[in-house]
Amino acid sequence: MLSTLSQCEFSMGKTLLVYDMNLREMENYEKIYKEIEPFRIECSIAGAHEKIAECKKQILQAKRIRKNRQEYDALAKVIQHHPDRHETLRELESLGKELEHLSHIKESVEDKLELRRKQFHVLLSTIHELQQTLENDEKLSEVEEAQEASIETDPKP
Repeated sequence: MLSTLSQCEFSMGKTLLVYDMNLREMENYEKIYKEIEPFRIECSIAGAHEKIAECKKQILQAKRIRKNRQEYDALAKVIQHHPDRHETLRELESLGKELEHLSHIKESVEDKLELRRKQFHVLLSTIHELQQTLENDEKLSEVEEAQEASIETDPKP
């Protein structure tokens, strides 16, 4: 028991010494804090101003980056609506062939139309000539009938 009691007293003495040492350290830290505090405040204010200026620069840069990304996204959306180059070239080639084919068809249709115009003109000319011939024949037959009628009405001498 005595040994246990002496161990307890030893522990208690050790704890008191540690407690005293901690108190002295706290006082020492308070002295150092009071000496450093004015310097620290000045440094912290200057540091805060520097940090604020740096943060403002970072904000401006972040805004610029955000604006650029928004523009890039808008351009990307526009670009995605258009087909890629290879597809466009294939489509252009296909349209060129189709245009060439349609040009040939147009030329052949224009040639046919011109031929039909000429044929129609010839037909109309022939119809006019036929009408003229029929009118001339009709006039001749009227003249002949008139002469026959006048010959029949004329007494024979």
